[in-house]
Amino acid sequence: MLQKSQFNQFPCVSVQGNYTVNSGWDSISSQINMNIKAKGKRRTVVVVEYYQGILEDETTSRLVEGIRPAMAINARDLMYPEEYISKMVYPDVTDDRIFGRITRLTLDNYFDPAKITEAAERINSVQDGIVLITGTGAALLFKNPDILVYADMARWEIQLRMRKHEVHNLGLRNKDTADWMLLYKQGFFVDWRVCDKWKKQLMPEWDYLLDTNNRAEPKMVAAAGVMEGLTQSLTGPFSVVPFFDPGPWGGQWMKENCNLDPASPNYAWCFNCVPEENSLLLKFGDSIIEIPSINLVFYQPERLLGLAVYNRFGDEFPIRFDYLDTIGGGNLSLQVHPLTEYIREQFGMDYTQDESYYMMDAKPGALVYLGLKEGVDPDSMIADLTRAQEGDGSFDAEKHVQTWPVKKHDHFLIPGGTVHCSGKDSMVLEISATPYIFTFKLWDWGRLGMDGKPRPINIGHGKKNIQWDRTTEWTRKNLVSPVEKIAEGEGWLEERTGLHELEFIETRRHWFIGKVPHNTAGGVNVICLVEGREVVVESPSGAFSPFVVHYAETFIVPAVVGDYTIRPFGESEGKQCATLKAYVRT
Repeated sequence: MLQKSQFNQFPCVSVQGNYTVNSGWDSISSQINMNIKAKGKRRTVVVVEYYQGILEDETTSRLVEGIRPAMAINARDLMYPEEYISKMVYPDVTDDRIFGRITRLTLDNYFDPAKITEAAERINSVQDGIVLITGTGAALLFKNPDILVYADMARWEIQLRMRKHEVHNLGLRNKDTADWMLLYKQGFFVDWRVCDKWKKQLMPEWDYLLDTNNRAEPKMVAAAGVMEGLTQSLTGPFSVVPFFDPGPWGGQWMKENCNLDPASPNYAWCFNCVPEENSLLLKFGDSIIEIPSINLVFYQPERLLGLAVYNRFGDEFPIRFDYLDTIGGGNLSLQVHPLTEYIREQFGMDYTQDESYYMMDAKPGALVYLGLKEGVDPDSMIADLTRAQEGDGSFDAEKHVQTWPVKKHDHFLIPGGTVHCSGKDSMVLEISATPYIFTFKLWDWGRLGMDGKPRPINIGHGKKNIQWDRTTEWTRKNLVSPVEKIAEGEGWLEERTGLHELEFIETRRHWFIGKVPHNTAGGVNVICLVEGREVVVESPSGAFSPFVVHYAETFIVPAVVGDYTIRPFGESEGKQCATLKAYVRT
């Protein structure tokens, strides 16, 4: 009989300390008003800074209703006109449906200095009462306010709101844009970059954090509690909140193994360690505050990433783990990722999405498309792709692209420039560098996306990045399931499974029935339990509490942790388990 999955969809960091969480607008307003009263000032300036994606009109309305200010100022009203902002961001947004360029704009570029001067005069005219300033950029308008509330927002929630046309891009009133992907693209390349730069500057000044991810139940907690939660997260292993999404090729494996809704048609993706996208849950007693997990990277990047990784990547998290489920589904799109110089020149990114496919499971007959056939003719392949995209027949992938049979625990390496995709009936743990949006689809098997529209095909970008010499024998020698024994001890074996020398991520698999010693070696570790029901991560010195991990769960070990061990636990005691660990080569 199949055992029920123990997969935890909502991992939390339990924060030690006495911090009150205010739930609901009445409680939030009451807390702010109590703080205002305690200051005992004739005039009190309250600033509520919004991350892009906050439901601005609704949030502002509830704050004004609860605080009843003598004057309320909306930061949006002090920005340049929409026509000016659209023209300003155009070089980064471009006309492409998917791709733009990472912006160098900062938040002050959005504001009209004359309007800011006029607003300052209005604020100074208030001698008694409360001045409430809200919106993205609110903290630009008044330095050192009496109370600073930061309204944060998880990126996945923003994307869900974009799909429902509930939120605008920064400085615009464009939520009703017919194609929600244009909202997302501007968020990715412009809005979130601008807001993150400003967030990092403001973090030390926050008095409260406002969590409105759940529209029906907003919550607020003292910023000191959030910082304590982030500090405690760095003392031992932790997990971010996985996000599951359907797709046109999605499968059925994750439903059963990750405790998902069996009524859903499919699940295609699981982003289970993408801090730029995932959330971190901080638990205060019985209440949970949701924040973007990238905040932890911003907070103390050197302790999380390690000095060498931080010096190389800055306050970005360079390792990404996600799942691609095609069991009972279809092939992924045939694709290629950009070379490093191309992504830098075209899109302003410093590194590319080198990746790998680790097979969590596979049905008999499953395969992966990887590399090109010997003797492939580039002009012929591009011509065939173009004809298929124009509707003149189908693309014969196996004429041009090499296929390889796959089985559970195989590992295939995919440096940028390599044509690839997973076939149907595979469950892939994708280990890669972070900039996931830069996938050049070459062929999508004639499908429509979940929105009923053709998914964008990028043959123009793709043909400029395909490495035509990565044919059958080169691929077999360099990319197909390499395994090298590294070390062994009592009850454990360590193997190197990748990645390719062209890629900066190293992966190590451990098979074990006993306790395995690990050390972060000064760099962040990302680990997934790929075999076994459950294991426990422990500190030899008792520096952190035992951390239990279940099958298919991913967790992060901060660089500062140093020594830790992993051993079978609970139902897995005495049975063989396996973990796959990734870290940045230094």
